[in-house]
Amino acid sequence: MTKGTRDPEAPRAWQRMLSGRRLDLLDPSPADIAIEDIAHGLARVARWNGQTLGDHAFSVAQHALLVEDIVSAIDPSLERRWRLAALLHDAPEYVIGDLISPFKAAVGLDYKAFEVRLLEAIHRRFGLPAPLPPAITAAIKNADRIAAYFEATWLAGFTVEEADRFFGPPASLPPTLHDTLRTISGHPPAAAQAAFLTRFRTLEAGGKEST
Repeated sequence: MTKGTRDPEAPRAWQRMLSGRRLDLLDPSPADIAIEDIAHGLARVARWNGQTLGDHAFSVAQHALLVEDIVSAIDPSLERRWRLAALLHDAPEYVIGDLISPFKAAVGLDYKAFEVRLLEAIHRRFGLPAPLPPAITAAIKNADRIAAYFEATWLAGFTVEEADRFFGPPASLPPTLHDTLRTISGHPPAAAQAAFLTRFRTLEAGGKEST
């Protein structure tokens, strides 16, 4: 069977988006990816399986904003495109949801390969290299761990000892970041979606809005 054709008897492998696009999950094309679909989906996917304090779930869209805040605060000279990569680091979850780390481990490497393939298509869609340079990947992973640490202890019921063990105690952080980290809370989906889109468009344009 040639590339681009499917066995008519095979299970459906595409996801219809509200933009009207159909994203092939087995062979994702950058042309079928839209930031509006990503923002809509991420704002409605709950971190920590929804097991967080507050009236609203803490969404993946909010987590993405937090990670970009952390990366930018740690290295204010970081290029705009790498900040954009930080914002999009969990973008595949607009399609596949936010599986907690223990479940990802149980699913195995096939899941990870699928996630990586989709992220690389997202990177190509928005002019980012796939894969990212190792130093940028490391910086984003560090910011991701810091975000997880504060989400875990402030929202998800983890003790400090548990968070230290699973995520590692965060190194000294810029003072300007402390208020952001200690006031995180779940927002309504529409608000999280709008904030994500605003940040994306600001970074895409080459700047960074005031916070």
